[in-house]
Amino acid sequence: MALSVAAALGRLNLGCARGSRALLLGPRLLRPAFVSASLPDRPVPGGRHIHLSASHCSNSKAASLHWTSERAVSVLLLGLLPTAYLFPSSAMDYSLAAVLTLHSHWGLGQLITDYVHGDKMVKGANASLLMLSAVTFAGLCYFNYHDVGICKAVGMLWSL
Repeated sequence: MALSVAAALGRLNLGCARGSRALLLGPRLLRPAFVSASLPDRPVPGGRHIHLSASHCSNSKAASLHWTSERAVSVLLLGLLPTAYLFPSSAMDYSLAAVLTLHSHWGLGQLITDYVHGDKMVKGANASLLMLSAVTFAGLCYFNYHDVGICKAVGMLWSL
């Protein structure tokens, strides 16, 4: 267990912009997050420096904000889907189009991050995902404007 935690912390450190390891992975230096959050960064005897917070990594704040946004959209969908079914309207149709497209874009983006390797392949997959998301959103907006809309279409499917 401790070895897997140490390995995970080592992988997290690889994203740091400092170039050298920010954490020493010895057993006496690993602390739980609630303890580490209250301790300031401090030098260790031997000239090495331990960074206890994630603020020293280049994209930690953006990653945290993105993770929070993904969770907020997921929770928003939990409330938006039954509300859209109970109170169908044009505003609900367009809200669903935006939130469903964003939710699927982020989900497929994670698949690309996890399973696509190589610079050219990642760039191509991300460009394809962006095009797919744009076409999906445009198609849902077109369907909302020129047809019955997402809410009524789902209601019609359920009435079959």
